Amino acid sequence: MKQKVNVILVDDHEVVRLGLRTLLEDIPWVTVVAEAGTAVDALRVTRQHHPDVVVMDIRMPGESGIEACRQITGQFSDVRVIMLTSFTDDDLIFKALQAGASGYVLKQVGNKPLIDALDAVRQGQALLDPTITQRVIDRVRQGEQDRQAAVFRDLSEREMEVLAEVATGKSNGEIAEVLGLSEKTVRNHVSSILSKLGLSNRIEAATFAVRHDIEHHLPGKPV
Repeated sequence: MKQKVNVILVDDHEVVRLGLRTLLEDIPWVTVVAEAGTAVDALRVTRQHHPDVVVMDIRMPGESGIEACRQITGQFSDVRVIMLTSFTDDDLIFKALQAGASGYVLKQVGNKPLIDALDAVRQGQALLDPTITQRVIDRVRQGEQDRQAAVFRDLSEREMEVLAEVATGKSNGEIAEVLGLSEKTVRNHVSSILSKLGLSNRIEAATFAVRHDIEHHLPGKPV
């Protein structure tokens, strides 16, 4: 038999809470211990009942479900929060995760995802609705790519090209030949690169370029 899970339902619409309670009362390992219609009440009943899981609407009048989630997870490290919503806004998803939510389930996808989410969270797992998981992964990847690209933001396109060649170990003369520049121009570019990046020498510049994957941030290259 599965371990019992005590749940609090938080939604500003009473009919939604009634529907959720009716659904969960049919699950033998779930007990709904309280309900709340506002973020303020959500924190209050969480203090009173100390549930295992809070199932909470992300958007409510007054203080949002995200803010309530932040307060609950901040005060009760062992209480898990599943955000339940009709919205697929990527920004809301990330704000909910940053607030400490363990799961995020869309209302319109049916009952099973919520039950699966409760089961997963009960076992200490984080769970996102499958329809948004890929978007979350893509957003994380894009954020990392943007972070990497930002380190080169002060360099001109030509300086980026010079730095990429420095990273391969080429001398100024070799770089000049590859890029069709004079050796003096290359030397000036290298000095400018070191100054802009706060580096001391070519070795540091080459290491910096490789570490931040400069090849994927060159002009004309897909990021």
